[in-house]
Amino acid sequence: MPSSAFDYIADQLRACGLAICTVNSNDADCSALAPLAAQLRERVLALGEQEMQLAGTGRQQDFQLNRDIRRDRIHWLSADNSAEQAWLGHMEALRVHLNRSLLLGLFSYEGHFAHYPPGAFYKKHLDAFRGQSNRVLTTVFYLNPDWQPENGGELLIYQDNDHDDLRSKVLPEMGTLVTFLSEDFPHEVLAAERDRYSIAGWFRLNNSLNGHIDPPR
Repeated sequence: MPSSAFDYIADQLRACGLAICTVNSNDADCSALAPLAAQLRERVLALGEQEMQLAGTGRQQDFQLNRDIRRDRIHWLSADNSAEQAWLGHMEALRVHLNRSLLLGLFSYEGHFAHYPPGAFYKKHLDAFRGQSNRVLTTVFYLNPDWQPENGGELLIYQDNDHDDLRSKVLPEMGTLVTFLSEDFPHEVLAAERDRYSIAGWFRLNNSLNGHIDPPR
């Protein structure tokens, strides 16, 4: 992605905490990511069912499955695959840029593929609660070519912790990148009429203390 797109993301985060880049945007063109998006889509389609686990809520001892809250399947990214490694490298470049521009102190990035089969959803939630998580910044990158409004599956983003005030409605179109402050924006994924693929990720702070490594390596 051109540095101008990184600058746009930083400027929007500074101004309102939310940045949306699309391949046809007049403000920030994500078209440079098109080849990588195609590779990532090929990769997620090649994953077997045993490699895509049911998604839950909470971490470690607080993890639980609840099909009333979310019904997607996920696969955590690693550097063992070249396409996944390329995406992780791109997020590292964004991390460095945002730290220089906004002094956010972002320490690391974690992310996973998400597959929403037809009818799957993720109800309204926050990715981080103030003072209770080290997730600071959320990213969502979409891998769905030829997506039409009638296909559904929109990401709904609500305004500044107001769960009733809709801020943005984002179609999960191929190559769209959404970035927002994790603690500030409740959001949900509506059910779609076709298979829906994305990469969800989070930039995290370093909360390591007294030999306890957080985030874990």
